[in-house]
Amino acid sequence: MTPTDLPGELLAVPDRLIVAPTAGRFRPTAGPPGTEIVAGDTIGLIEGPGSSAPVESRFSGVLMAVFAQSGERLREAERVAWVRLP
Repeated sequence: MTPTDLPGELLAVPDRLIVAPTAGRFRPTAGPPGTEIVAGDTIGLIEGPGSSAPVESRFSGVLMAVFAQSGERLREAERVAWVRLP
């Protein structure tokens, strides 16, 4: 079986999700939807007891939405934001 035989393997989806790197409460730092971001930009912070971890985008593009609300408790790998690639 070749990759072209698998459904969805040739799908070119220009959207990506940014997920929480760890569990804790979310504090947003990104601009509003429509803001251009580059790989490495910080979207927000995940704050836990005595620690803080940045939520960084691995992608450059346009910030379409931030799903997590300020103060919302997130689990590791839970979706935080949606980015549309150029």
